[in-house]
Amino acid sequence: MNPSEFSFPELDEVGIDTLDAISFAPRFNRWMYENIKDFCHGEILEIGSGIGNISTHFIEEGASIHLSDIRDNYIDILNTSFGDSAQSVLKMDISAPDFNTRYADLIEKFDSIFALNVVEHIKDDALAIKNCRKLLKPGGQLTILVPAYQALYNSFDTALEHYRRYTKKSLNSLFTEGFKISKSRYFNAFGMLGWVVSGSILKKKTIAKSEMQLYDKLLFIAKTIDFLCMNKIGLSVISSARKV
Repeated sequence: MNPSEFSFPELDEVGIDTLDAISFAPRFNRWMYENIKDFCHGEILEIGSGIGNISTHFIEEGASIHLSDIRDNYIDILNTSFGDSAQSVLKMDISAPDFNTRYADLIEKFDSIFALNVVEHIKDDALAIKNCRKLLKPGGQLTILVPAYQALYNSFDTALEHYRRYTKKSLNSLFTEGFKISKSRYFNAFGMLGWVVSGSILKKKTIAKSEMQLYDKLLFIAKTIDFLCMNKIGLSVISSARKV
C-alpha cells in the first residue's frame, strides 16, 4: 500500500462500516449495478471492490469479472466470498508510482473497467485514470462513479477521507487524453437530502444500517426523481468513456 497516494487509514474502520451499511440496501446496490452494466463487457476489472456489494451482481449474471482492492482485509473478504466464482482477486494500487512494472502482466488485458466511489480517495486522480487506460484493450470502456458537488462536502466526506467531490465537467476533464466520452450523467438526486441532513446538519460520520434499510424501502421514490429530473442533478456523477 502507498498511503501517500491512497488516503484510507490502515484499518479503514469507517470505510468498512459504510460498506457494511450499504450491504443492507440490496435494491440500491442493484440500481447502481443497472446504471453501469451496459458499459461492462468481456473481461471486466472492478477497481476497489471492497466487500463485493456490486461484484455479486456481475457474478450472479455470469460475467467474467476480476475483483481488486488495495487493502488486505478486503482482499480476504473477496477471496472468501468470491474466490471460486470471480476470475481472480487482485491486490491493486491504481496510483502506484511503479504501476507499469508492478502490473506489467495486466497491461491491455481488460475489455472494461469500472470503479465506484474510489477515485475521490486518490490524491492524484488523473494518474489513476491514466493507469486504468493502460489496463484496457484498444476500444475498451472505463466507467467511473464519484460523489458529486463540492458544496455537499461534509462530515461523511471527512470521515471517509475524500479528497474532493466532482461535477460532470470536472470528472470528464480526467478523460481528455486517450478517451472519448460515451455517456455522463448524475445519479441519485433523492440521496442528496439524506446526505445533507445527516452529514451537514447532524454532522454524522457514518451511515447507519437502519438509514440504508429505510432508503432501500423508498428506492422507488429515488428512481422516480432521477427519471423526472433526467439525471441533471444527483448525489453522484457517472461517466463512461471509450479508449481511443
